[in-house]
Amino acid sequence: MINRWRPFMSASDTALIVIDVQESFRHRPYFSEADVPAFLAKQQALIDGAKAAGIPIVQIFHVEDSGPFAESSGLVRPLEPLAITPDAVFRKRRHSALVGSGLDVWLTRNGIRRLIVSGIRTEQCCETTTRHASDLGYAVDYVGEATLTFAMTDAAGRSWSASEIRARTELVLAGRFARIATVEEALAQLSQTIAA
Repeated sequence: MINRWRPFMSASDTALIVIDVQESFRHRPYFSEADVPAFLAKQQALIDGAKAAGIPIVQIFHVEDSGPFAESSGLVRPLEPLAITPDAVFRKRRHSALVGSGLDVWLTRNGIRRLIVSGIRTEQCCETTTRHASDLGYAVDYVGEATLTFAMTDAAGRSWSASEIRARTELVLAGRFARIATVEEALAQLSQTIAA
């Protein structure tokens, strides 16, 4: 499917990036509903706040050739019950939303220099996109509470909870690749940027 995007006129140089918040994940064996309600509440608040501030909202979908991430699965659609009307939609096949999706072109054409990163999964596509964006020169707000991930077991057999993984991701990104922000802090920054 072709990416849908268009130039966006904004008083700000900021865009909200919503990464891989899609039904595909509900069909992975590791998926757990435990943290989904809290995540969706924060993600929705971020989307609604960006929309109210006139900030472009960019939706990213991960796609693969087969399985629940294939376009033909019918699952490459927003995770229910998220309500989102994006200004641009891109599809990616790599962990970074900036690789091969066309997102980088859209950001440049629209004068975007600051990204607010949210979505699924915390330590994979959200973290990778944040690192990549920072290395490309973007200022990044990483809104960890508006990201979702799932428990994992490492090679030594230790089980890591979703909250531990989120804490680790925030630790390694903070001050190096991004400003770690709450939904409220990210939205407050939007207001300050527009007022300036």
